[in-house]
Amino acid sequence: MEQPILIDKTHFPTEEIIYSHLGKTKPLWNSVFDFIHINHPDISEEWRYYNDGKSWLMKVTRKSKTIFWLSIIKGSFRTTFYFTDKAEETINKSSISSKLKKQFCDAKRFGKIRGLTITFKNKKDVEDTKALIELKLRNE
Repeated sequence: MEQPILIDKTHFPTEEIIYSHLGKTKPLWNSVFDFIHINHPDISEEWRYYNDGKSWLMKVTRKSKTIFWLSIIKGSFRTTFYFTDKAEETINKSSISSKLKKQFCDAKRFGKIRGLTITFKNKKDVEDTKALIELKLRNE
């Protein structure tokens, strides 16, 4: 998996810095956040520098519930959602790609949770992210 590139603790990830790294995936970024801001205005985004991973991550939450984590990689960005084992059936019945369903089923467990990561390359990644946001808000 490609490493995050926002690793300088002294450089807060401004819009200008973020856009300079996204390249051709900037429209995908805009689609994800337009969807969130229009459909879920109560969702908040917060950038933090994490010393354990030595990088900046965005934590996207509603109230105290984490919806997903986001990192910037070279030429793209990546989201990771965490679901409990009980979400497996719902995920398998969802509209997300079969590749993501398999990723979840095969994912390493951390206690009772598993991660589901999307690296953005095309519009289907945006649609899968929208579906996972809705699943996260509905089911956990």
